[in-house]
Amino acid sequence: MRPRHTGDTTGEAAGLSVIARVVPYLWPDGEPWVKRRVVLSIAVLILAKLIAVITPLFYKAAVDGLAGEGQSAAWMLGAGAVGLTIAYGLSRLGNVGFQQLRDVIFAAVGQRALRALALETFTHIHRLSLRYHIERKTGGLSRIVERGVKGVEFLLRFLLFSIGPLILELLMIGVVLAWLFDIWYLVVVAVTIAAYIAFTFVVTEWRVKIRREMNAQDTDANQKAIDSLLNFETVKYFGAEAREADRYDRAMERYVAASLRTSYSLAFLNFGQSLLITGGLVVVMVMAATGVQSGALSVGDFVLVNSYMIQITMPLNFLGTVYREIRQSLIDMAQMFGLLERPSEVQDRPGAHEMRIDKGTVSFDDVIFGYDPERRVLRGVTLTVPGGSTTAIVGSSGSGKSTLGRLLFRFYDVDGGAIRIDGTDLRDVTQDSLHAKIGVVPQDTVLFNDTILYNIAYGRPDATRAEIEEAARAARIHDFIAGLPRGYDTQVGERGLKLSGGEKQRVGIARTLLKDPPILLLDEATSALDTETERSIQSELKLLGRGRTSLVIAHRLSTIADADEIVVLEDGVIVERGRHHALLSRGGRYAALWDRQHRDEEAA
Repeated sequence: MRPRHTGDTTGEAAGLSVIARVVPYLWPDGEPWVKRRVVLSIAVLILAKLIAVITPLFYKAAVDGLAGEGQSAAWMLGAGAVGLTIAYGLSRLGNVGFQQLRDVIFAAVGQRALRALALETFTHIHRLSLRYHIERKTGGLSRIVERGVKGVEFLLRFLLFSIGPLILELLMIGVVLAWLFDIWYLVVVAVTIAAYIAFTFVVTEWRVKIRREMNAQDTDANQKAIDSLLNFETVKYFGAEAREADRYDRAMERYVAASLRTSYSLAFLNFGQSLLITGGLVVVMVMAATGVQSGALSVGDFVLVNSYMIQITMPLNFLGTVYREIRQSLIDMAQMFGLLERPSEVQDRPGAHEMRIDKGTVSFDDVIFGYDPERRVLRGVTLTVPGGSTTAIVGSSGSGKSTLGRLLFRFYDVDGGAIRIDGTDLRDVTQDSLHAKIGVVPQDTVLFNDTILYNIAYGRPDATRAEIEEAARAARIHDFIAGLPRGYDTQVGERGLKLSGGEKQRVGIARTLLKDPPILLLDEATSALDTETERSIQSELKLLGRGRTSLVIAHRLSTIADADEIVVLEDGVIVERGRHHALLSRGGRYAALWDRQHRDEEAA
């Protein structure tokens, strides 16, 4: 049974599962340069943390020397206070410098991971079935991929440079405080850190739910905006600008409400964190101040405790930010990994071989298929298209005509029966080799937002300029292109909107001619055009089909009157077949369709 999905994949994997998916990008097999950079980054990081812990000791010594306190105060005052102050400054500079060096070393690792995952996601989306791409929402999909890919580098960086190093720094500072002063300093610091972490995690988990809702509303608003812009002409046709603006504004209203809840909860989190940190800082500083008053501690000790507490506060505040961002990255990346884990409905069999064309005979053998298992579209279609011949498929809307074309290109696999080319089942060959042998001219040729040259060359990227122009001449569009100010370098606009319907179809014909496939599928290739444009393109379509096996799915019957065989499809079964005049003389379903079209044309 084929997998069923009702829309975009939004289910989230567990956080640990997402992290497990990311780690291989940090330590990839076969790329030793990445591992070297990771190890070097960690070494530089540890060095930076050691310097960070030692730095306040220089500050304490300098203060004691200037205050005339401590056992070596006289020596420090006479010879070392200035030097210690300079050493303190150099230590701070060294700490910052090594942290920046760490980022420089690791940058290439993060960017490589981002590129690799972006490519993996992009490739996988193209492997997914037509069913998925019909159901998906472009705007929502693009936002999921964008957020997920951007989260990779962030997560890698902070997995490596935040959690572990932060714990290491806190442990070292705690040990120094216990060794130099009293175990109670360590107890207060430990309790403060524990309370801070517990509060941060609990509140952040609550905020994650709010942030998830904000993301959902953001995706929905973005989808509505892109959907409206893609249907710009339809919006104009129905004067629906205000309606679309109101629809978008309602989506943005829900996003703003969720965003405000996110901001309010962030303010609560920040205040709670500050309260805990400030409380711990005050307690420790009071203990140090009491020690100074009793003579047990020096002024330098007081400064040292203050420095360490500030040093603890900074990474703890950082921990709050990092944890929030990591949780958000996990949410974003879980959606993307959910997309990556979605299986492709149509897959190459193990051991599938390359498609080889001899005569180009296409056979549909008792083909059964339905987009929904409960509703069959094709119910036992048996049809053979001899190599080099033209067979037309006609029938009323919903009869299954276009479905035959989609199955031939293997956008879907049949539920029953088989489709063969020269006796080879399509499921036994690779999809790439099959697609290379079939040229398609659809009802509405969609062009890339690039030049005319790029769009024609899409049929065969390695074609020379002369071959591209020859294909354009054969499609009778070269003179039109040559007359444009920028010629073949003319931009066609989004989906080719700068060209007319007939011009787009001719560009589509030219790129299919350039591809030079042995099998041709014309899927209602002229039904979207006006009658005059359709007639002017018919000669190019006949040229395109010359010497090829052609399957023509037709709407206007006048365009296929000279086909070698016409097959009439109704409710997923073949009800008539034969040549044009024979079918007319039979007075059956084909003749009724023919008469109805002529009456409609005369009435128009």
